[in-house]
Amino acid sequence: MENIELLKGSEFLVKETSFDNIFIPEEFNEEQVMIAKTCEDFLATEVFPNLNRIDNMEPGLMRNLITKSGELGLLGISVPAEYNGFDQSYLTVMRANEAFGSGYSFAVAYMAHTGIGTLPILYYGNEQQKQKYISRLATGEWIAAYCLTEPDAGSDANAGKTKATLSECGKFYILNGQKMWITNGGFADIYTVFAKIDNDRILSAFIVERSFEGITINPEEKKMGIKGSSTCQIFFNDVKVPVENLLGKRGEGFRIAINILHIGRIKLGATVLGGCKKAITQTVNYANERKQFGSFISGFGAIQHKLAEKVIKTWVTESAVYRATMDIEKLIEKFIEQGMEKGNAVIDANADYQVECAMLKVLGSEALDYIVDEMVQIYGGMGFSAEAPADRAYRDSRINRIFEGTNEINRLWASDTAIKRGQKGIYDLNPAIKCLMDSLNSLPDSFDFSTDYFEAGRQITGNLKKATLMVIGAAIEKFGKVLSTEQEVLMNISDMMIEAYAAESALLRVQKLENIKCADTVKIYKDILDVYLYDTAYSISKYGHDALYSVESEKAGLLHKGLHYFTKALPVNIKEARRRIAAKLIEDNRYNF
Repeated sequence: MENIELLKGSEFLVKETSFDNIFIPEEFNEEQVMIAKTCEDFLATEVFPNLNRIDNMEPGLMRNLITKSGELGLLGISVPAEYNGFDQSYLTVMRANEAFGSGYSFAVAYMAHTGIGTLPILYYGNEQQKQKYISRLATGEWIAAYCLTEPDAGSDANAGKTKATLSECGKFYILNGQKMWITNGGFADIYTVFAKIDNDRILSAFIVERSFEGITINPEEKKMGIKGSSTCQIFFNDVKVPVENLLGKRGEGFRIAINILHIGRIKLGATVLGGCKKAITQTVNYANERKQFGSFISGFGAIQHKLAEKVIKTWVTESAVYRATMDIEKLIEKFIEQGMEKGNAVIDANADYQVECAMLKVLGSEALDYIVDEMVQIYGGMGFSAEAPADRAYRDSRINRIFEGTNEINRLWASDTAIKRGQKGIYDLNPAIKCLMDSLNSLPDSFDFSTDYFEAGRQITGNLKKATLMVIGAAIEKFGKVLSTEQEVLMNISDMMIEAYAAESALLRVQKLENIKCADTVKIYKDILDVYLYDTAYSISKYGHDALYSVESEKAGLLHKGLHYFTKALPVNIKEARRRIAAKLIEDNRYNF
């Protein structure tokens, strides 16, 4: 892993990656596996036996569970040792998040505390603030929450109206305002609150203790899902916040919020993997027990199609998440070697890969939504019953497409940011587009794939990226500086980017697996890859044609011809490939890929 060559964020669009330069989940070391096992054991002993009590919001239960996880050190995995943490790597933190991802409401409370609750202070706090707060947050003595959203400030976070005014004595900021949808709000001890000082246009951030006078916490919200997660509105009425509790610099709050969200987005991509794998296991367990027409329903082709598709989405998402995770970790290490403080290194590395973070949030949350939706379908009538596990999984999944930025916001962010980074010359987007556009007139009528399996795969994924670049180039030429306002086109481009990145990640994982395992073991993963490449080529073709028809370029005929050329895929018997994938799942009776 020391020899991994780093691509810049978004640069995957214009450069190829060798399988030697990526990390795959099969490479987790013994310590990382042990930490994940500790998380899974905690869920098995403390959370899963108490799911109904958690959903009924038994007073004190969720807080007690978070504190218990802190006693095991699980709240301080990413926290430096001097603040009572374990100071583990970014990759290890992500693996722990995945392990906790099957924990339903507990996972939400845990992630809010260790993520958006703790990280603003850890990465932006001064030494006094970190000693006072992080040391207690890492052990679970105190619980944290993050107060950004307001009634009129959701996706447009900087529109918040909460105000902070310096007191006459100069010792306090007087805080007034309202926050809503605050996870852990009902029992948190520490709040990171975003507000504008005086007439500032940009937010600042403050560390607010629950014990400060003037804080009113509304009753718990009644929610569709994650019912065991505390979610409250919080009102701040002339709350006196000591000036030393300003987090970071004045006017730095919006930057803090955005940078913490970058981290939260890729973490969510890992977290949902735990939910995906648990839901798949529960589904195949049921399919192997339920009989209709005298046979177990797992033997029916229609059910096997759904089971296989669940596996494909999960395995591909996992491939992409840990590829990006290692890229971020290596950039963190590089920054630290250059003399950067670790907190700043984590922030800057995630900011560099903000496009990938946004894409993986979308990819993961939508994979889980598909998986739990088909879980309900395979369970049939029992899937609609609250007595079966599909009910909780289905309802709890839905929030993932909303928090950490809605999937619409993340799609727009990913494509718009990737384009702007390229136009600034951060990576070679414009030269790649020019070279591609110049070559369109000379494209042959047919594409000849290599007879080498992996070379053919590289041809497909390389062409899918070319298709994406071609559409980006046409959109820039048509709309110029107002492209940012053409949301439908940006959404098409983002979907093309997400699919291309995921496809390439899956290809690289299979290729690396074949170099560390026997060929027979890898056959099933080639089935996964074959189906995904086949489906993705057609998906990218659809997104690309939609965008090009919206662009209405004078070169329309040439562009559409180019899109057809770049989205060709090898023919695959997807029925038999999916049946083989399903057969392994059915035989193992659990997700074991």
